[in-house]
Amino acid sequence: MAEAPRPASSALVILFCLLAALCEGFDVQTPGVASVGLKQEFAPTAAWLGILFSASNVGLLIGAILGGRLADRLGRKVVLVGSLACFGVFSLLTAAGGSMAALAVLRLLTGVGLGGAMPNVIALAAESSAGATRNTRIAVSYIGFPVGSVISSLVMLALGPAHWRFVFVLGGLVPLLVAGAMAVAMPRTAASRSQAAFGGFLAELLAPARRSRTLVLWIGFFLIVLTLHLLLNWLPLLLTGRGLSRGEALAALMAFNVGGALTALLMGVLLDSRGRRAALATCCLVLPLLLHGLALGEPPVRVLQGLAALLGGAVLASQVALYGAAQASYPSQARGLGIGAAIGAGRVGSIVGPLFAAALIESGRSTAAVFAGIVPIVVLCSLCVLRLCWPRANALPPDRRRS
Repeated sequence: MAEAPRPASSALVILFCLLAALCEGFDVQTPGVASVGLKQEFAPTAAWLGILFSASNVGLLIGAILGGRLADRLGRKVVLVGSLACFGVFSLLTAAGGSMAALAVLRLLTGVGLGGAMPNVIALAAESSAGATRNTRIAVSYIGFPVGSVISSLVMLALGPAHWRFVFVLGGLVPLLVAGAMAVAMPRTAASRSQAAFGGFLAELLAPARRSRTLVLWIGFFLIVLTLHLLLNWLPLLLTGRGLSRGEALAALMAFNVGGALTALLMGVLLDSRGRRAALATCCLVLPLLLHGLALGEPPVRVLQGLAALLGGAVLASQVALYGAAQASYPSQARGLGIGAAIGAGRVGSIVGPLFAAALIESGRSTAAVFAGIVPIVVLCSLCVLRLCWPRANALPPDRRRS
């Protein structure tokens, strides 16, 4: 049995996980908050914006699977430091992009580096804590993602559209600093002793005892991340299409992320408590209702911003629940690959989401129609969350319990 982590080292690991998630949240948000400046400089079509928004997610898909697998072999710290350094360098290069095509390629390469971060953040957070607080620690680590998104929006709001390149500069410098600090101060993590091939681990994820849970997990991640990235990238433009000013739309995006951060943290605490089922039921019911509300009528600006905050809370709370289910589904020697594969399924959704919205807009659909088009997606996602998380907290298949 592995030795329990010491409180001081455990807290340091959680801090670094939080900072890594913050870097990812900042980076993922940059195309969305820079979109107004990009439109002014390059005058791209909606299709080109959709390609740009999805480019880094193609890299994230590759990086999530490779990063999770490499971490099981080399150790989570090594891969997390390397991931942060790699995406920091390519984010700096993105700031010098001179065309939409160049920006798309650089965003793809940024995504490859970034993709290895989140599987290891979740695995490290889970492995640094006792079972009674595991979901809470995962949530504490994960809320760095929406906090980073808020910071990205604030930077863009302060600078103005003409200075959109500086957001990518900042998004490159910070992860390089975090990677350096992590390399020096973060406790070293052990690599798995298993030498099984990638195909062997993939077969293990789809073994009869785990197959149903793994497939539902992949579907849930695909759908919730599709929804999240569609909204992160398109929400400012969709809301300006509803008559909001640029500042009001960015404020709504910040409300989306602040609501997401607070509710995700609350969900993590509730998943470790007796209020777990009530929290899950509320989240899964409210999410489609909020999107339906955004699709109806022309509510005042403050109401739209309030709906955005609640929507962010429901989306990110659902994702925290899925992260908790993912880390509890696999033994430690395959946990990096298991979480990485689930996040990889989500990365496919992050590619599809922005392109889905772009296709609706290119076909002449209204903003209300785009929001309405997401409702069936989140209904199915909610069913996946309930299937995975309702029976009991951190429900494990029999072979996981024996590991």
